[in-house]
Amino acid sequence: MDKIGFTYIVDDDPLYNFGTKKLLEFTSFTEEVSFFLNGEAAWKDFEKRNSEGASLPDVILLDINMPIMNGWQFLDLISAAKFTHPVKVFVISSSINQDEMDRANTYPLVVDYITKPMTLDKFKDLKKRILSL
Repeated sequence: MDKIGFTYIVDDDPLYNFGTKKLLEFTSFTEEVSFFLNGEAAWKDFEKRNSEGASLPDVILLDINMPIMNGWQFLDLISAAKFTHPVKVFVISSSINQDEMDRANTYPLVVDYITKPMTLDKFKDLKKRILSL
């Protein structure tokens, strides 16, 4: 497989999401992508898919600072959920706060903490890394 099957992008910044959409296209990153502007919308979709037996994301690119439900709250919910599909979460944040990086790495689903901005090279490297996991 040369693409990731299904990806969630969870970020409240429309400009970031627009750029991410273009970078996903340029890198042929994923077969399917869903964008969410906050953790609550992503959680509701995840929970619905899980209860219906629908496909779950293989990868979640998650911002931390968002309205309604932030990334930490989303991580708490998804970490407590019962599901068998392997999900890899990458925290994508503009924060370079070491405490936040350390906190993200306490969640077993979190593979890495990546600082913004996301560039074409970062997406290429991330895709290669995910496909080798």
